[in-house]
Amino acid sequence: MAAPESSSPKYRRIADALKRAIAEGEFRPGDRLPGENELMDRHGVARMTARQALGVLTSEGLADARKGAGVFVRAFQPIRRRGVPRLAREQWSEGRSVWSADVPDRDLVVDEVTVDEEPAAENVAARLGMAPGDAVVVRRRRFVLDGKPVLLSTSSLPAALVAGSAITQPDTGAGGTYARLAELGAAPARFREEVRSRMPTPEETDRLRLPAGTPVTLISRMARTEGGRTVEVNEMILDSSAYVLEYDFDA
Repeated sequence: MAAPESSSPKYRRIADALKRAIAEGEFRPGDRLPGENELMDRHGVARMTARQALGVLTSEGLADARKGAGVFVRAFQPIRRRGVPRLAREQWSEGRSVWSADVPDRDLVVDEVTVDEEPAAENVAARLGMAPGDAVVVRRRRFVLDGKPVLLSTSSLPAALVAGSAITQPDTGAGGTYARLAELGAAPARFREEVRSRMPTPEETDRLRLPAGTPVTLISRMARTEGGRTVEVNEMILDSSAYVLEYDFDA
């Protein structure tokens, strides 16, 4: 039997009331929510309780706090990450980015990109079938949607395989890394992804501009050729409040 509502903390009951108001359209995307003073008067609670209630909505990705302006219903639309079709060969072999499958009608922008040759970390080397310290090309990118950072991506590829190719450049060209790997005779034929969640590091919180208490989703992908060689390890850190992970496949 569900616990009676009165057993919930006051801040949680206020937060639930605000969430119902948002769901019922009383507050629409972009609208300013009642401030701390209004919540204090309306519910007869202390400032800290009102602040905690609003904090619930920001931590759950339903609202954004704007310094000096208040807390507003989040207008951001979640990204549907279509785990299977986005990696299909026809996606990248025809010159389309794998990311375009997630946001076909919106502009996902890379606002930071670095490409470096580095010694492979032990965990990356093991998955690439290399010795720790062997050279890898590391591509680090930050993706922004509607002005909000949503994803950090780090791809590692064997330096000996991709040397001299566009993979070593910031812009890999149409079809991205996988199209260039195909040109090198190392086309991905199979992918494996592992998904888990955790709280972000301070650096991740800063780079993704995350509200306090927002977890991140980690997706680790390996791309393998028909012969079974792993040619890329991609570590992605997603703002959990910005994504819906969708997997659609036959039984």
